[in-house]
Amino acid sequence: MENEENIIVGISIGDLNGIGGEIVLKTFEDERSLEFCTPVVFASAKVMGFLKAHFNSTIHFNIINSFDQVKQGKVNVFNCWKEPVNINFGEEDVKIGTYAVKSLEVAVKALKHNNIDVLVTAPINKYNIQSEKFNFPGHTDYLAQQLEGESLMFMVTNGLRVGLLTDHVPVKDIASHITPKLIEKKIDIIYNSLKKDFRINKPKVAVLGINPHTGDNGVIGNEDDTIMRPTLKNIKESGKLVFGPYAADSFFGSDNYKNFDAIIAAYHDQGLIPFKTLSFGQGVNFTGGLNRIRTSPDHGTAYEIAGKGVADESSFKEALFTAIKIFRNRLDYELLSSNPLKKAAKKI
Repeated sequence: MENEENIIVGISIGDLNGIGGEIVLKTFEDERSLEFCTPVVFASAKVMGFLKAHFNSTIHFNIINSFDQVKQGKVNVFNCWKEPVNINFGEEDVKIGTYAVKSLEVAVKALKHNNIDVLVTAPINKYNIQSEKFNFPGHTDYLAQQLEGESLMFMVTNGLRVGLLTDHVPVKDIASHITPKLIEKKIDIIYNSLKKDFRINKPKVAVLGINPHTGDNGVIGNEDDTIMRPTLKNIKESGKLVFGPYAADSFFGSDNYKNFDAIIAAYHDQGLIPFKTLSFGQGVNFTGGLNRIRTSPDHGTAYEIAGKGVADESSFKEALFTAIKIFRNRLDYELLSSNPLKKAAKKI
């Protein structure tokens, strides 16, 4: 879509037994959200009708079967299936997982064909989505296969952005996955994303060490000395402002993270524990490095509170507005990159 003022946001409904439906409804009950975008929820009329009644929502849906039926100023619901679905809030259900996958697949197809501009994904259960046809640890891995580019799990919020060298990798395998090639690739992705998606001209990136205290000169592992430091040295010599490796245990507590535009953690918990501690409820999971934009809230299905009407939609709202902002930033970046005269005018 080319109309920047009417960004069409696709929303995959996620695990119907979780809080995804609730946070979607709460987000768009605030009609001001419809001034910034046109939402298309990938689910079914029956499911959304059930959720509307259960949560006493006042939203009026526009039910569609094709994208030429999308209406601005309305919450559009794209019918991905017609049969009724038995929703039992708080239960882990493989059948429900199949509907989460169906919603995601239809939404990604729409994204690839430019029927929607960006995708925001409600939380899924990584266990109950698994099947012979769908065998991915999560959204990021599936999107990496379906879309162009190299994916990066990039957690973002105001004043803090954390990328990962390895994401859904068992702890025992982390060190063997981290190679000079991987480090170079991930830093390149995050560096380009900072420039293109966040409009930071000269990004400063910090990299956390693999081992405690970055190995203490080999006493606690030698990967930081033999792999990380030489690779970062080469990257710095290419002109990128990349620093580290830093000891992860003190990096966030000392507020050192505030000196950088992004931090790259060696593995999942090293980056996500401090990120979620500092930003929980406001954080966004952005899949950087791909040719299409996808964001999601920084939490899971929250079965323990599902269906009770108490879920906080703040992170989903942040995911929505982050996707819109990145979309606009990319448009601006492409315009300036393709037109030297406009770039010169921007500097004047």
